[in-house]
Amino acid sequence: MDLVALLIQIVVNVIVVAPALWISGIMLVGKDKAKFTDAVWIVVLGVVLGVVVNFLLSGFIAAIVMFVVWLALIRHFFDCGWLKAFIIAVFAVIIFIIIVAILALIGIGILALGF
Repeated sequence: MDLVALLIQIVVNVIVVAPALWISGIMLVGKDKAKFTDAVWIVVLGVVLGVVVNFLLSGFIAAIVMFVVWLALIRHFFDCGWLKAFIIAVFAVIIFIIIVAILALIGIGILALGF
């Protein structure tokens, strides 16, 4: 992966994933521990570490390692335990799906962009 692709991936993930992660964090650990900047750092470090892990490993092992890395990042930045980090991640996915569904209902989606 070249540097431009990495930067694009970071920007897109920050725009898409960070708000859902932040909202999920606020719901579960409170606004004192879940800052938006922490959510952005989780996403940026997660993407960069994901590239490194996918370079070194592949397949199912890489997926397991990245899952643990994402949980560790959530645990560190939102100052919570492993179980709460897992629940934050699950809620973030649910929030993301709800946001995508709402955007699809109003006509904003991948197909609207011409892909």
